[in-house]
Amino acid sequence: MTGPEWVPRACTLPTEEQPLRLAEWDALFATQTAAPHRPDALRIRLELPSGAGSEERARDLAARENGCCSFFDFTVTGTPERVVLDIAVGEEHEEVLSALAARADRAAAPGGPR
Repeated sequence: MTGPEWVPRACTLPTEEQPLRLAEWDALFATQTAAPHRPDALRIRLELPSGAGSEERARDLAARENGCCSFFDFTVTGTPERVVLDIAVGEEHEEVLSALAARADRAAAPGGPR
């Protein structure tokens, strides 16, 4: 599941906007400074470049995503060294998080998103 077909019914983002949102996530994932970390099945941690622009971008995208997919729990933490984006879900949305994590993994791999 790598395309919009994995978007759950609970998502209220209009169908025609979903590819654009996925592209925004892919663009954010492409800036990762380390491979995504999956501490457990219901959480993923992404490390992004430091700086206010990176933190603002992550916060904005997380807030907009929460507007249509309220089952996500986003935490953005900025430090002088990096910005950390933690994404968590409940058990019923583990498959959605896995699909998002797979996109992040592909973006972090040599050669970037595919």
